[in-house]
Amino acid sequence: MAYTQADLEALQAALAKGEKRVSFGDKTVEYRSIEELQAAIRAVKRDLHEQAVATGLWPSAPRQIRIHTRKAT
Repeated sequence: MAYTQADLEALQAALAKGEKRVSFGDKTVEYRSIEELQAAIRAVKRDLHEQAVATGLWPSAPRQIRIHTRKAT
């Protein structure tokens, strides 16, 4: 499922209020615990990051170039 920024904001708002029930448009989800809600937030953040990398909106892991030199004798 593709998540949106609005989904993430709804989850974070519920966490800030201490609620375990979150509504997404016409759907309502009730989490069993705050830990489960936090896990859902992490999953949504991870999915949003993957979407951004896939579309080029966020760069993937940076490349590293290492140069090793020696002084000639």
